[in-house]
Amino acid sequence: MLLVDSHCHLDRLDFSSRHADVADVLHKAQQRGVSHCLCVSVTLQQFPAMLQAIAPFPQVFASCGVHPLDQETPWSEAELRHLAADPRVVAIGETGLDYFYHPEHKQLQQQAFRTHVRIARELGKPLIIHTRDAQQDTLQILREEGASEVGGVLHCFTEDWEMAEAAMALGFYISISGIVTFRNADRLRDVTRRLPADRLLIETDSPYLAPIPHRGEENQPAYVRDVAEYVAWLRNTSVEEIAGTTSENFFRLFAGAKP
Repeated sequence: MLLVDSHCHLDRLDFSSRHADVADVLHKAQQRGVSHCLCVSVTLQQFPAMLQAIAPFPQVFASCGVHPLDQETPWSEAELRHLAADPRVVAIGETGLDYFYHPEHKQLQQQAFRTHVRIARELGKPLIIHTRDAQQDTLQILREEGASEVGGVLHCFTEDWEMAEAAMALGFYISISGIVTFRNADRLRDVTRRLPADRLLIETDSPYLAPIPHRGEENQPAYVRDVAEYVAWLRNTSVEEIAGTTSENFFRLFAGAKP
């Protein structure tokens, strides 16, 4: 059984006391059947260091983008295009819209989001989408900018079934994180049960959102096994089935990632 953590932030883990280094994190993941990871960028400023940190590990892939809540550090379209063209980059993002914390930044976020979609289409790389309290605007921009040409994933999904259906109609996958194990996640559990098997991904979003039974700890790629086990229970299937399906989906979506 081999699992893929389709979304993590290896460069943001605690290397002061929790882990010795990236190799240590990956060893712990491998011990729980996690064979590959996608390390996701949130700022262009930190991207070169992130890429350097994961360079020795062929089982770790990279994305390049600017998180919708990280708009204060200046960046340019040309810079994003240049960095994202690196062959080690298999996806664009994470990008998207988040009106929960900074609704006053709506226009800035929308402009940045459109730029990411356009560059994804130029480079032929799928998108990693973050969306919160911005359902209609997220879908509208994806449609208007032709995101269906490259597809992608709505990561760490917390929206309703209607949002999932609309995203899948545009060629997007839905990624389930440890949030699905939380006590108040009934709506997400319903979505997780209903998702077509060929559109399902799993992730940790580590170091954030550790699943039960690790709630309160720093999350890490090894814990995607716990997400897989819980999703298997919800869908009345085996963890081996979930591992095989989600790994196959990952490599189908992220064509630049080689198993």
